[in-house]
Amino acid sequence: MALTPRLSGQVAARAHHSRAARVLQRAAPFFAIAEVSGGPLFIAAMVALLLVNSPLGHGYERLWDTELRFSYGSLAIARPLAEWVNDALMPLFFLIIGTEVKREFSKGSLSTLRTAVLPLAGAIGGLVVPIAIYVAFNHGTPTAHGWGVVAAMDTAFSLAIVAMFTTRLPPAVRAVLLAFAAIDDVFGLLVIAIAYTAALDWTWLLVAAAAYAGIVLLLRLGWVSSIAYVLLGCAIWVGVLGSGVHPTIAGVAIGLLLPTTSRLSEKRFVERVQQPVERLRAAHEAASEAEDESQAARGREEAQSQLGYIHEMAAATDEPAERLVRILTPWVSYLVLPLFALSNVRIHLSGALITEALHAPLALGIVAGLVVGKPVGFFAAARLSTAFGAATLPDGVTWRMILGVGGVAGIGFTISLFIAELAFAGGEGTEVAALAILAASLLSGLLGYLILWSAAKPASTDSDDEGAGPRAADA
Repeated sequence: MALTPRLSGQVAARAHHSRAARVLQRAAPFFAIAEVSGGPLFIAAMVALLLVNSPLGHGYERLWDTELRFSYGSLAIARPLAEWVNDALMPLFFLIIGTEVKREFSKGSLSTLRTAVLPLAGAIGGLVVPIAIYVAFNHGTPTAHGWGVVAAMDTAFSLAIVAMFTTRLPPAVRAVLLAFAAIDDVFGLLVIAIAYTAALDWTWLLVAAAAYAGIVLLLRLGWVSSIAYVLLGCAIWVGVLGSGVHPTIAGVAIGLLLPTTSRLSEKRFVERVQQPVERLRAAHEAASEAEDESQAARGREEAQSQLGYIHEMAAATDEPAERLVRILTPWVSYLVLPLFALSNVRIHLSGALITEALHAPLALGIVAGLVVGKPVGFFAAARLSTAFGAATLPDGVTWRMILGVGGVAGIGFTISLFIAELAFAGGEGTEVAALAILAASLLSGLLGYLILWSAAKPASTDSDDEGAGPRAADA
């Protein structure tokens, strides 16, 4: 969740001349287009909270509970609008997560054992300790099965907070958080797949498996056209939905298949387009110098043919996983996640609800698990891994920074709300859980920010930064 270097420089320059720009500068990482961002999600959650607690609340909730039905002959499927958002749109968010997880394991921070041990150990601690805290509060109560709520973090918000210190923290801090988030997301997805799947319909699961095998086969054959992959992806979604497993798993499964290397290296691209570029130049000149229209038309056709070849070669240098994430990210950030918040945040704020939450084991377990359990578990397990010599701290990274990473990891907003909906199915406990998740995420975000602020190197002054460009981004 970082701004591009050029955009970072632009924002820093504006901050020298505008007080408003200095305020917007700090918010910019929450609205970055290049990666899934938490700003639109947070705004949508606040809008939903206001609407639910306004005179329009009843009609607003009834809108999301309106049934949307699709039928063909004897086949029919009908679900409330809110469920369509969760089942049909949220898999796109999890598709990005699955893709990012694969990239981290294949070529990122988890590609070698040495770089993977520290975040892996931290992720185990960041899973076990929060769940243990939650179970300690809820053991023997009807809400004990909601332990999955504290299992995963919200990567978008966590990375946005770290991005606020872009030049004041070592790049390795973001790498550690990315690696931790990737492993943590895997744990969260396993929780969804295993703990909150009531029953399996093996027939539909076999349909999904067959479509999945079809994608694998096409990848092995080097199939390029995307239409076949889209159709098979839809078949996987239908199969997983019909099987009883939550369809978000379909998104993750497809994301794990996407190639993280391009079909053509830049070196091979240069070699292959040299002659077509010469032919393109010659065809353009021939069309310009033609004495009659038929010769000019042939020249233009040849030029278009060479352009098509060069275009396809250029496309082959693009990594499929990166291309898909680039296409989906703006839609997920500014449409899918806001719709999720608008349809799922239904907290009826009242003195009675707040009093209930303050005394409910469910709320206490969630807040303690996320705010305390995540940083303590991550920090302790990471420290133990280095103490036993299994891992080393990255260059420039301090233990206070590691604690700050654990702090922002306690922001569980998106996936925690999602798991809460699965665990409590809109019944008793859903509102209390949602309120606790919101409170815990705010507290964790503030805690993580303060720890990282104290660990970061001092910001440069305006006078020092004049002409320094992006360094001012962290002033």
